[in-house]
Amino acid sequence: MLCSIYKSTKKEGAYLYISKKDDFSQVPDKLMEMFGKPVFVMVIKLDGRKLAQVDVEKVKASLQEEGFFLQLPPPPENLLETYKERKKQQNQG
Repeated sequence: MLCSIYKSTKKEGAYLYISKKDDFSQVPDKLMEMFGKPVFVMVIKLDGRKLAQVDVEKVKASLQEEGFFLQLPPPPENLLETYKERKKQQNQG
């Protein structure tokens, strides 16, 4: 299964996967509005491949069921909470 990947001009780290290059007909208008002008990144073959940020099977299923897959960046780490949690664990140990 081939898919085309586009990056967002409005949302840093957001990528849109579609089955056919430049065919955004399956992507809801509201999503396209929020995504901004798609910038083509590459075409990849999903079969037998591992993706860095997402499960390839999730991408394939979404492409077949909805016609697209939206990859969003992970939420930023709350450094203060991480620090507090580590301190708490050190004090318990």
